[in-house]
Amino acid sequence: MLFINIAGIALIALIVWWFWLYTPQQMKLGEGDWVIAVENGTYSPSRINVPEGKPVELRFLRKDQSPCSETLLIPDLEISETLPFNKLKQIQIPALEPGEYDFHCQMQMYRGKIVAG
Repeated sequence: MLFINIAGIALIALIVWWFWLYTPQQMKLGEGDWVIAVENGTYSPSRINVPEGKPVELRFLRKDQSPCSETLLIPDLEISETLPFNKLKQIQIPALEPGEYDFHCQMQMYRGKIVAG
């Protein structure tokens, strides 16, 4: 009985952490030669800070063979790209106004955010 209570508390703590306390890894462009990895159901890093008003190039490397990971969508910028498996794909991002721009797969299972500002 004690084991079940401990397991229940641990599960509740994990759920609280995942949904309310977890902060995704961030990347600021210009901090090195960054590549956004697409694997295990995530983009890593999933939050990318870019300078406002300057076009940038993002590089994606798809390591996940899931069909969902194949397509990258940035709806606010009307960008839809196919990511080849195990090959770098460079995506040109136009100069952005300050704000946040979501990117995701076609089913929105893989999610990320571009932050201009």
